[in-house]
Formats: sequence, C-alpha cells, structure tokens
Amino acid sequence: MADRHNRDLDRRPAPLPEPLPIDSVDTHVHLEIVTDSSPRDVRIGEVLAAAASVGITRMVQVGYSAEQSRWSVELAESWPNVLAAVALHPNEAPVTEDLAGDLAEIERLAAHPKVRAIGETGLDFFRTPPELRQRQKESFIRHIEIAKRFDKALVIHDRDAHRAVLNTLLEVGAPAKTVFHCFSGDVEMARECVANGYYLSFAGTVTFKNAPQLREALRIVPSELLLVETDSPFLAPAPNRGAQNTPAQIPNILRLMATERGEELVELIGAINVNAERVFGSFD
Repeated sequence: MADRHNRDLDRRPAPLPEPLPIDSVDTHVHLEIVTDSSPRDVRIGEVLAAAASVGITRMVQVGYSAEQSRWSVELAESWPNVLAAVALHPNEAPVTEDLAGDLAEIERLAAHPKVRAIGETGLDFFRTPPELRQRQKESFIRHIEIAKRFDKALVIHDRDAHRAVLNTLLEVGAPAKTVFHCFSGDVEMARECVANGYYLSFAGTVTFKNAPQLREALRIVPSELLLVETDSPFLAPAPNRGAQNTPAQIPNILRLMATERGEELVELIGAINVNAERVFGSFD
C-alpha cells in the first residue's frame, strides 16, 4: 500500500467547499496518510481545522495494520471529537508475518474506550490472489468475533467480493452494528444489506460520473441506515476528483446525496449525524 499512499501525498489538496448549514461527520479517514506525521503533529490540527471550517467537526480514524491501529488510538487520545477503529486490512492480513500476534494486538486495542469499531476488515479479491484468500477470510472472521465480543461496530472493506462478504456475515453472524465502508455494490446488493440492517457508507465515488449504480443504490437506502465518509486521502469527490482528499470534502458528497435522494440537505445531515452516534457512540 505504500506506493499508493505516497502518490496520494503528492497530490494537490482539493479546495475547500462551501460550508454546511449544520455540522456533520466523516466516518472513515486515514489522517496518517493525509499528513504523513505523528498523531500529535501540528499538521493534524491543520487538517482538523480546515474540516471544521466547512462544518465537519467529528471523524473516525480507521486502522489497517497493527502498527497503524496503535497510531489511530493515539490520534483519538490526542484530539477531541476523533474516535478510532482498529483492524488488519484484508490486503494486510494475508501477508503479515505474524497474523496471530497482530490479531492479538487488535483485540487488545479493542478494549480502549475511544476505539468504537473494528475495521477496516473484510475481503478484497481485487488485490489478494486465490491462494491467500482463505487466510484473508480467517482474519475477517476473527475480526467479526472481536467486534461482537467487545460490542463494537464492524467496518467492512469489500472489493470484488460482494457475495463472499455477505455469505461470511450470514455464516458467522454479523455484529449488531455492521457498516459497509465506501459501499461499492449495486441496488440489489443494497437491498440485501438493508434487509439485514447493515449500514451503507457512501464516499466520493458516489459523485463520479461513471458510477450510476451507486447513485441508484443510494436512492433506495432508508435514511436510518445511511452514513458518509471521505476515505481520505483517497477518492476525492467531484468536482475535485484526482486531488488529495481530506475530511473537508464531505460537504461535496452530502450535497450530491441530498440531490439524488430528493431530500433537504439539513434533514439528510441530521439523519446521518444520528446514525453516526448510534453506530460509534458519542464523539464528545
């Protein structure tokens, strides 16, 4: 993942959008990649201040390795209104040298009061070859078990593995709060997720011209199961696609979501704010 991270750091930051009428939340960020800094670095404060200037005052920092999950917890300890999720990314789990040890570290971190989710975990058949997928699934199942043991939300990364992810959740039993991060399925998958009470989190991809299936899915999700995220620094939304993404770009995603759903922006934000606290707890 390092090469991709370096490319995103080299991109120009997207310009700030028009501020929102009320404050909202970014439920999935990777601030260590945005800033390439320590959790207490002044550059973190600058990113948070820019986000707050357009109405994004709360966020969830998400883990993808044992080391980076520790970084995420330290970030949440260091800044108000920032929570953490911890996990081994599905591309990390099959290739880590000590999977058992790393999973034990994720379980240790799960007990921290500012860790509110286990993620991002899941299945990724785009980058993981067939011979490593069983190890990836075993890691996913272990993360599901940790989420249920600690009563934390589960944050799922699903790439080119829709059916396998859904089947695994049915086989093992999904946690009470299960989130499909950066939802990438079609309307039929969205209907199945809704039927099972899973939350669908939409990222900048929903604004892309070549993603009509995401907008169709967005329109059928009940407001009580909707979340929003940037997945910073990846996937900057239109009109800034290709720029470096930051939490300050949430207003561009929310405005597109409101338009596509035919809803008032303030009502949509209010519903998402309630959902975020239902899933992750208080950000205070």
